[in-house]
Amino acid sequence: MKTFETYESVDGLKPCMKRPITVHAKQIDEEFRVNTLEGDYKQGKPGDYLMMGVEGELYICDKAIFEKTYDFTDVRIVEDIWTPWGYVTK
Repeated sequence: MKTFETYESVDGLKPCMKRPITVHAKQIDEEFRVNTLEGDYKQGKPGDYLMMGVEGELYICDKAIFEKTYDFTDVRIVEDIWTPWGYVTK
């Protein structure tokens, strides 16, 4: 199995951009936990963001990372997504 080191120089990498998708987020003002898709719990700190991904999954985003990579928008995309608990309209 090939192993890559964190800052290794890798030949053949090509530039790409992440697709502009709309996810949903809410800043949480207290410690919180999320049961992840991997089946374990992740701990959120006060000020971190609870987010819902494109498949309806919930996850935590650190406040500093959120503020570097996301902007809130007025665009509201309405779509039904399937979750294990049924359909959710975003």
